[in-house]
Amino acid sequence: MSPPPDGRRLAVGVPGFDEIADGGLPRGRATLVVGTSGAGKTVFAVQYLVAGAQAGERGVLVTFEEPPGDLLTHFDAPPWDLAGAVGQGRVVIVDATATDEEDHAELGPFDLGGLLLRVGEAVRGIGATRVVLDSVGSLFAVFADAGAVRRELRRMVRALHGMGVTTLITAERVDEYGSVARHGIEEFVVDGVVVLRNPLEQEKRRRTVEILKLRGASHRRGEYPFAIDARRGLSVIPDSAIELGRTPGGERISSGIADLDRMCGGGLFSDSMVLVSGPTGSGKTLVVTEFMRAGIARGEPGLLLSLEEGREQLVRNALSWGIDLGAAEDAGRLRILARDPDRMSLEDLLVQVRGEVDDLGPRRVAVDGLGVLERTQAPRPLREFVAGLAATLKDRGVPAVLTTTSPLAGAGPAAEGQVPAISDCVVLLRYVETPGAVRRALTVLKMRGSRHDTSIREFVITGDGMHILDPLGEVSGLLWAPGPAGAAEAAR
Repeated sequence: MSPPPDGRRLAVGVPGFDEIADGGLPRGRATLVVGTSGAGKTVFAVQYLVAGAQAGERGVLVTFEEPPGDLLTHFDAPPWDLAGAVGQGRVVIVDATATDEEDHAELGPFDLGGLLLRVGEAVRGIGATRVVLDSVGSLFAVFADAGAVRRELRRMVRALHGMGVTTLITAERVDEYGSVARHGIEEFVVDGVVVLRNPLEQEKRRRTVEILKLRGASHRRGEYPFAIDARRGLSVIPDSAIELGRTPGGERISSGIADLDRMCGGGLFSDSMVLVSGPTGSGKTLVVTEFMRAGIARGEPGLLLSLEEGREQLVRNALSWGIDLGAAEDAGRLRILARDPDRMSLEDLLVQVRGEVDDLGPRRVAVDGLGVLERTQAPRPLREFVAGLAATLKDRGVPAVLTTTSPLAGAGPAAEGQVPAISDCVVLLRYVETPGAVRRALTVLKMRGSRHDTSIREFVITGDGMHILDPLGEVSGLLWAPGPAGAAEAAR
């Protein structure tokens, strides 16, 4: 939840950033945005200007590195549409691309006085309240006297402060976790420092943002993941904690499997997160499919995210159980997203899912194949993804079913870890070895806020879905991997 408006703060317009900045940047002050090459500094700065223009605040972009034509080409369409903002007179670009060293030798001592006059005229000409200097680090590559450059930049920042504008200054740094900026730019008068990082973790890039300081203003500390999406631009993903004060829903909905509803005390809660854990082939996708069918039958829009199987395979498998997901999708009652998590970061995936939830407004969501993330992703990004997904759905009161893969024998991720900890209901699917046959068993391990059937029941899968049978007598070993002694106990 975003903080209330504060007249001393200026909302940046980057989703999620104002939340970790406790309302935005200090109004009328200068903030330095630093990062290595490709971290997203210019994207952040342009989004700041365009969001301001959309809110009625005009801006000036002073470019020291990229020619204006290149910037307009790179940001010529939503979600940034810098070209549109310039065309409407809401943003003015001041070309300050650095001259080469030969031109500098003819000009004499370094002086930004002329540029400062141009910027001042642009600010006054359109009544700008936002200014961006991008990227001042390029000046140090051209002009030999770094001290003079710093002095002139300090003079410009002070002049902009006098104009009452809120300024963003971008600069490059060498290392992800080294000094703040390459040329000591943070030493001149800035009131805030924002660090964008793009480190390589387990062969994947992971973008994070940290507010290093906001002088005289509160803000959240630590690194927060962010993503850059072609539909929504740069989005920060705040620490996604489920609101403790929200009132849980008491309405029950059907899982799509009548016997499972009875085991859960009358159905699933309408805002619950359900984890279904089982080994390969145990029926996890069938539970998801039945859950979605129940919503489709009620006319509720649904969102199904598959992380292991493609759309066509999902539709084919569902047809073998008499469920036509393709027809539901064609009718606009279901949206199927098949995504390969190896091809994108979890931050990008979460932003996509949030966007689909906002666009579709589903009343049921399912994520099939969460186990692939547990096998391939680092613990921290996975924890943030699951927490962010849970917070997104809980805030909207949307129930969800998630599936994860456990070992063929014993406990898997359902017994411990981030996913079961935030799940309201945990359903275990297991294989049970009996003399001469392997049978399937199901138990409801957890049902928060409700009594439930804790028996271990056999179930079968037929052409028309899942059928839960009577309790299995004297079955053990579902929650732990049997060793030599345990195997003997399980066989008794």
